[in-house]
Amino acid sequence: MGVKDVVQKQYQRLVDSAASHTVLRTPPEGWLRTVRNALGMSGSQLAKKLGVTRARIPQIEQAELSGAATLKSMQAAAEAMGCRFVYAVLPVGTIQDAIAAHALKKAQALVRRASTHMALEDQALSKDKMAAEVERIAANLVREMPSDFWSDK
Repeated sequence: MGVKDVVQKQYQRLVDSAASHTVLRTPPEGWLRTVRNALGMSGSQLAKKLGVTRARIPQIEQAELSGAATLKSMQAAAEAMGCRFVYAVLPVGTIQDAIAAHALKKAQALVRRASTHMALEDQALSKDKMAAEVERIAANLVREMPSDFWSDK
């Protein structure tokens, strides 16, 4: 195992660790409004702390809900409420799950292309042999992680 592999494994453990501790769902009103209300802070009070007009607070809160909020505005609002802003990009499962799923998709595409050519030459594989070949190729892709692994070729 080379240095690159060791570093990648360290990153994977870091991401998987974060993902296993986070099961947060955004509240229906968004985090900013929910936390502001939990603190008992009015929109006017938050506006004053942020140095913006009272009318700007609902706009900021709506921007969070619509996905138009910037990281900078979320962080500023959180800090104005005495909170910390946490941002993360986490896989649905583990990093290994994401790698395996992509390897399977890539292997299926490779076998599909090869199978089409083989069928034209009357050498088609059975479904069982195709499935075994997909699994073999996917395992190789995961193990070797070629430089074009994440390309959509």
